[in-house]
Amino acid sequence: MSEPMWGGEQVDLEAYFARIGHQGGTAPTVATLRALHRAHVAAIPFENLDVALGRNVPLDMKSLQDKLVRQRRGGYCYEQNSLLAAVLERLGFAVSARGARNRTRGPGRLPVTHALLVVAVEGEQWLVDAGFGAQGVLEPVALRDSVRVEQGGWTFGIGREDEGITVLKSLRPEGWKDLYAFAPQALYPADFTVMNHYSSTHPLSKFVGQIVAQRHLPGERVTLVRDELTVVRAEGSSDQRTVSVRDLPGILQSVFGIELGPEDSAELVRVYSAGV
Repeated sequence: MSEPMWGGEQVDLEAYFARIGHQGGTAPTVATLRALHRAHVAAIPFENLDVALGRNVPLDMKSLQDKLVRQRRGGYCYEQNSLLAAVLERLGFAVSARGARNRTRGPGRLPVTHALLVVAVEGEQWLVDAGFGAQGVLEPVALRDSVRVEQGGWTFGIGREDEGITVLKSLRPEGWKDLYAFAPQALYPADFTVMNHYSSTHPLSKFVGQIVAQRHLPGERVTLVRDELTVVRAEGSSDQRTVSVRDLPGILQSVFGIELGPEDSAELVRVYSAGV
């Protein structure tokens, strides 16, 4: 087992399992990993509301559990995968992290800003990622060349490039599209802290100055960016509509399961009514 570093000893497993609705096994097996991954993705939405409101995004385990578990909020990749890494570490899995370049925004070479996990279990390495939002995987994917898996109506694959680069791909109607690419170099919690600072404060970050919320629903990917709500279905159809600022708190709760208190809801409406 890898050296403990993710704060697994601080995890309230009972509260986490209740949050994601997991009632299955806890032995460090592929079956457990798959069940936890799917339950986590289904229960805890991707969201950047603290960033959008100009707030800090702490990554210590106490703060993560308070926000994602007890307050029933969501988070983005550093939050989601830090929490999941701690849970897996506590259960005896060998967990490491990687940093990836997002390739969904075109051919330009973007900085390494996405954080994912690699878990070694039953003699094989698995890509584990609860933090890529609606386009991400629902379950772990075996890190084998030319792997192709179907998950809930969506198809993913693994590719290899020079210098040990691994690419997660998604099959679209027009063919295979790269989601992100990562090198074999391991990352540590301190690296998450540096990446989190850029993503939550830098003016070039896609998370600064706008709401981003995403969620997997059965057969659907639902995304809110600023005031545009988009639903993409596994069978190929999609819808998009603009929502009013006053409706944002209700949409976040009813569609994404993000529970905001009255003060946070009022602050969200105030900030976005003023323009961000």
